[in-house]
Amino acid sequence: MVKNRVKNFVLPFVICLLIALALYPNSSLNPSDYSTEGLDLNYNISKDLAMTAELDDAKEVFTPHLGKSFDGFKEALAFKESRGDYFTVNTLGYLGKYQFGASTLEMIGIYSPNQFLYNPELQEKAFIANAERNKWILRRDIKRFDGKVIAGVKVTESGILAAAHLAGAGSVKKFLRSYGSDNFADAYGSTVRYYMKRFAGYDTSVIKPNKKAKVTL
Repeated sequence: MVKNRVKNFVLPFVICLLIALALYPNSSLNPSDYSTEGLDLNYNISKDLAMTAELDDAKEVFTPHLGKSFDGFKEALAFKESRGDYFTVNTLGYLGKYQFGASTLEMIGIYSPNQFLYNPELQEKAFIANAERNKWILRRDIKRFDGKVIAGVKVTESGILAAAHLAGAGSVKKFLRSYGSDNFADAYGSTVRYYMKRFAGYDTSVIKPNKKAKVTL
């Protein structure tokens, strides 16, 4: 961009100089007085600055939108749990991007919380395994209640799986079968109903029910 500006300045200057010399051949105009010799015209700028300039000039900047896809579900839930931070531990000792407790990790075959915390790949696989296990436990409830309205919330499979991630499959069963009167809340005040509503309508068909879901690397 800067190079183009330099060229746009120098070219008209040279043309004007040539016209002046043609019109006034006997004038005292000395071309050497207007020489660019010795001037630094190499305006190479860093790649980062060039990209910044392009972004500043852009009217719109593209950002990915995951919508109601499974990745959208996973990332929305992770943001609620930890703002997407793989390496965080909350005040109750829950770990990682999806805030797993040690007992839940053991059920899906993870016995080293420290290894889990510093391994993003392991955390992603744990999320899938836990969702598969919950979907198997809740398979009949999903079939029975999907599409119904309970406590003012339309029940969906993704809402059920999100609530099970928060409170466990047993608490979700109680909420559904009591038609909302048994509404578990965690230590921070998040409820089954809230998760059921907030994470409704995502495509979680990629999750297959699996009673014996375990994490393997």
